[in-house]
Amino acid sequence: MPSSAPAQTVLVAGGGIGGIQAATRLRRRLDRRHRVVLVNRDPDSSLTASYLWVMTGARRPDQITRPLSRLERQGIDVVIGEISHLDPEARALTVQDRTLVGDHMVVSLGADWAADRVPGLVEFGHTFATVAGVQLLAGELKRMESGRIVVVTAAPVYKCPAAPYEAALLIDAELRSRGIRDRFEIAIRSAEPAPMPAGGPEVSTSLGQILAERGIDYEARQVTGTEEGRIYFGDASEEADLIVYMPPITPPPIVADSALAGPDGWVEAHPTSLATAFEGVYAIGDITEITLANGRSLPRTGNFAHSQAHVAADMIAATITGKPAPAGFDGFGGCYVETGVGRAAYGSGNFYATPAPDVVMHPPSRRWHWSKVVFERQVMQTWL
Repeated sequence: MPSSAPAQTVLVAGGGIGGIQAATRLRRRLDRRHRVVLVNRDPDSSLTASYLWVMTGARRPDQITRPLSRLERQGIDVVIGEISHLDPEARALTVQDRTLVGDHMVVSLGADWAADRVPGLVEFGHTFATVAGVQLLAGELKRMESGRIVVVTAAPVYKCPAAPYEAALLIDAELRSRGIRDRFEIAIRSAEPAPMPAGGPEVSTSLGQILAERGIDYEARQVTGTEEGRIYFGDASEEADLIVYMPPITPPPIVADSALAGPDGWVEAHPTSLATAFEGVYAIGDITEITLANGRSLPRTGNFAHSQAHVAADMIAATITGKPAPAGFDGFGGCYVETGVGRAAYGSGNFYATPAPDVVMHPPSRRWHWSKVVFERQVMQTWL
């Protein structure tokens, strides 16, 4: 398509890290006669990768949150409102009482929380998966002087595979800094067969060793219910003075009920181009289901959403400008695992490798902690 093509509109559905990165990248790649429209339910967006720093007091919520209206300074149209209908064939979004139609679309609507699938989890547990939840959790941790803390992953598939392990390790570090670690037991009960299994056995073994060195007990047991002071795993149960959880996830109804959804409600995007079955429509981030060579799903991480956003934006920009299509998403990426005291481990590699992901867990160091800090700063600067 020649550069003199008529002005076109790109709709970006979702204002998380993937949607914001896609919109800002498109705005830089396209001249101003082409519109970039970002649609999001909430007026603000926060960086989920920094939530656990809110738990430790290293960040305040306002430091990791920005109003999406700031993107308008970059020439991005921002529409705030609930999407009531998504039509991938027409590349249209119905937002309250108006319909937006684009020539291209990026779907980055993430995943919805489904904590209510586990009886008692919301009532008797504390989560680090939301800003409000992590603030309440921080208060509970400050109040406690002793007890048994159990971190649970409530389902095998969830956002940010490293987060539950980070949570346990950062809680451990915080209690040590207060000089009261010996008064606590910390355990992880995971619905996964091993720590971060998508990265392969080397990653699981390395992370398991880090947990063991800190006296954090790990068992692969899926929670089936909770009540005050107790967690249930089918017929078995155990005590817990504080239950900390990563909730299950589910596709947003607006996607699950659309023609874009696959059999399980997630969007099946091409592994490298992120294109969907509908012309001009791309899907990125947590809403996608990309199966790896070992049969597991590509982990749902902000790191991957960030990279995928650039690929989708560049694909659309190439179509509009007539330039050659860029290289696709290569499956390289990773997860930081904050271990406290200014250190982090980092699991990274090629998740698209065959017959299984080729991923290495780098041991905790200050280098990886500061690498995550730099990533946070780069992302937040994009949002200004």
